[in-house]
Amino acid sequence: MGTGNNSMLLMILIYAAIFGALYFFFIRPSSKKKKQEQEMRNNVEVGDEITTIGGIMGRIVAVKDDDEAIIIETGSDRVKMKFKKWAISSVDTQKEPAETQSSKTNKIQAMTEAREARKAAKEEKKALKEAAKQEKEDKKYL
Repeated sequence: MGTGNNSMLLMILIYAAIFGALYFFFIRPSSKKKKQEQEMRNNVEVGDEITTIGGIMGRIVAVKDDDEAIIIETGSDRVKMKFKKWAISSVDTQKEPAETQSSKTNKIQAMTEAREARKAAKEEKKALKEAAKQEKEDKKYL
């Protein structure tokens, strides 16, 4: 009777090893991948380039957290489409480190200030031209 119990215990151990191997090779990686995909979908931001599960590529213009949806803009004609977050296949935008983003913000701010300075100079030049034109007309009548 001892050998029957040993063979039964051995068979149970073999089944347990097979189920353990199946878990580590199939179930665990699948759940890990699902967790990463969910994290990716929850971390999308306005401006990210994405690809949907249908192959549509576009840039996110709005994120609606209340109904788990996003609005993307595609192509040069700027067509806007609304999708559920689960339809995101991949985020194609590369995230930059924080220090690079701050330097990028500084560059954008400098460009904005330069644009405003050019605009102010242009308006000042236009005002001077108007003043000269008015002065010319005043001399004409005198």
